[in-house]
Amino acid sequence: MEQVHPTRSELLKRKANRTLAEQGMNLLKRKRDALLAEFMPIIDETMRLSLRLERVTADAQFDLAMAKAKDGGPAVRSASYATQGEVLVDITGTHVMGVPIPVIRKGQSTMRSVLKRGYSITGVSSRVDSAAEKFEEIIDVIIESADIETRLRRLGEELRKTNRRVNALENIVIPDYDEQIKFIQMSLEERAREDIFRLKKVKKALERKEEARLERLKA
Repeated sequence: MEQVHPTRSELLKRKANRTLAEQGMNLLKRKRDALLAEFMPIIDETMRLSLRLERVTADAQFDLAMAKAKDGGPAVRSASYATQGEVLVDITGTHVMGVPIPVIRKGQSTMRSVLKRGYSITGVSSRVDSAAEKFEEIIDVIIESADIETRLRRLGEELRKTNRRVNALENIVIPDYDEQIKFIQMSLEERAREDIFRLKKVKKALERKEEARLERLKA
C-alpha cells in the first residue's frame, strides 16, 4: 500500500477515487459484455467459413486432378494461362463498441461465366470448367474469411484488453483503495480516542484544581 496521510481530506479523496474506479469498472464490464455478445457469433461464422473453405478446396483439388487425368496436364495449364485475371477488393472501416475494424469486401464477384474466363469454350472440357469454378469459389471464401477473421482478431484483442482492465480495477485498484480507506478511518478513530482521553485527563485536572481552590476558600 502506498504511503497515506491519515487526514480527513485524504479520506474524502480516497473515497472519491474509489467511487470513480468502481464506476469505471462497471462501464468496462458493460463494454466487455457487449463485445462478448458481438464476439461469439463471429466465432461461429469463422468456424463455418473455415469448414466451407476446407470443403471447397478439397472439391477444387479433386476436380483439378480429374481434369489433369482426363484432359492432360498441358490442356489444363493452357486453360489456366488463358483465364488469368485480377481480384479487386474494397477495404473500408467501421466501429464496433468504439473498436476500429477494417471491412473487406469483394470489388466484384470472382465467379465468372464460361464466356468470361478467357479460354475457348470448345477447347476445354466440362471438367476444366468445374475446376475453374471451384477455384473461383475458393477466392470468394478467402476474401469473406479475411473480413470475418480480421473482425474476430480485433474484437478478441479489445476483449482481452478490456478484461485485463476490469480485473485490475476489481482485484487490485479497488481493494487497494479499500485498504487505504480502512487505514485512514482506523487512524482517525484512534486519534479521536486519544483526543477524548486527553480531554478527560484535562477535565479531571481542572476538577481537582477547582476542588482544591474551594477547599482553600473554606479554610
